[in-house]
Amino acid sequence: MTTPPEPTPDHEPAPAPGDEPTRARGGAPDGSAGSSPSGPPRGAPSDGARVPVLTDADADADAGTGTTPGPGPGPGPASRVRRFWSVRRIPAAVLAALVLGGAGLLLYDVAAVRADRTAMAWRRELADGLATRPLDDTWVVVGAAVAVVLGLWLLILAATPGLRAILPMRREHADVRAGLDREAAALALRDRAMEVSGVQSVRVRVGRSKVAVKAASHFRALDEVRADVEAAVAAGVDELALAHPPALTVRVARPPRKA
Repeated sequence: MTTPPEPTPDHEPAPAPGDEPTRARGGAPDGSAGSSPSGPPRGAPSDGARVPVLTDADADADAGTGTTPGPGPGPGPASRVRRFWSVRRIPAAVLAALVLGGAGLLLYDVAAVRADRTAMAWRRELADGLATRPLDDTWVVVGAAVAVVLGLWLLILAATPGLRAILPMRREHADVRAGLDREAAALALRDRAMEVSGVQSVRVRVGRSKVAVKAASHFRALDEVRADVEAAVAAGVDELALAHPPALTVRVARPPRKA
């Protein structure tokens, strides 16, 4: 006895509520799950390239392997802080003017002599004096001393940076340089010292390697005032962020009595 085959339904049964469809509308004819729609979504690239997306699974895999995304490019290592170099326009201009004037005058006199004319009086006297005066003569010694002083001055200007009024600050970034004027630093430290109780007046001098504070206190013990002023000024020096923190000297005294 044979059982007749069951009739095939004309339509597929509707999916039960909560069950996701196994094929998206307009998908591939093979009916595989997860097939992409026929048209690309709005804003997607039209050449078919897929945009990689980092999922939670990928993040867990990276955490399991111990690989973490590297930080972005941060500031480079701070290099050694050096003083600012002065342009020295005035000494350069004075030296250039003297050399230009002397060379031009000498060239004119040489050209005049070559043209069968008489040399200038100052040149004849200078030549006669260099030929006849001894080396221990007063004017020869004075001229040599002046030449030595000028040469040493030029060497010092060439070897030293100058700009003593600007204090270099710490370099947090390799491509940023900052400087602080000494008068501005002295004013900031003076304001910090004036906040101490018992201080009547303060004088602050800021050097390249030393800060001298002289305060006058009209009440409280001098030792207590000195300790408070030293702590306040030391905190102010630290806040200035100088590359080479200067040494601190604090003196506290009573104000002079009025006559």
